[in-house]
Amino acid sequence: MATSAFANSLLSSSSSTSLSHGVMPSTNNALLPSRISVFASQNLLFSSHLKLKKKNMTSSTSLTTFCSLDSAKDPKEEQTPIELKYPAYPTVMDINQIRDILPHRFPFLLVDRVIEHNPGVSAVAIKNVTINDNFFPGHFPERPIMPGVLMVEAMAQVGGLVMLQPEVGGSRENFFFAGIDKVRFRKPVIAGDTLVMRMTLTKLQKRFGIAKMEGKAYVGGEVVCEGEFLMATGSA
Repeated sequence: MATSAFANSLLSSSSSTSLSHGVMPSTNNALLPSRISVFASQNLLFSSHLKLKKKNMTSSTSLTTFCSLDSAKDPKEEQTPIELKYPAYPTVMDINQIRDILPHRFPFLLVDRVIEHNPGVSAVAIKNVTINDNFFPGHFPERPIMPGVLMVEAMAQVGGLVMLQPEVGGSRENFFFAGIDKVRFRKPVIAGDTLVMRMTLTKLQKRFGIAKMEGKAYVGGEVVCEGEFLMATGSA
């Protein structure tokens, strides 16, 4: 009897202690292991999610670094100095050959080089526009711009290189600029520009010595001047 009374006193003291500390009585403590396992599972899932997220961030960072290193190594153009990137225009006719065909001389020879030539059909030539050209001091002192009439004259001289050929029957002693139509100036040409001019024969009347041509002038690939040209040709 003394033993059972002692056991009962222990049980009652244990229950009161548990209640005073906010712990469930022994009758409900059977649920604690299942709750602990649920909490442990949730913690495990959260920890796995963090590890997976960290792994994905690490892999994406390494991928970005890898791509950026590849892009830094891959382009050879960035390693090439700018002065070696752009090839010069080809030379089909140099200035001496041009002088053999055209009668113009300084300061009115406005073609420096021919880069494409199909006699009696078309020609492409360039004029290097520099601040030393004699028209810049007056046009204009504060803003040097190549006069539009000189662009037209330069294009007409390229037309002369097309027409003054044995195949066409032209002669440098009898070749004249007869007229212009539909001329438009799109952009100003300034010192330092390279004027690229294309002249194409569109109609030829040998009987009357009349040639009609279309012309376009470019700077940096953009049209700066265009128009239709009329030439008068003949034999000496």
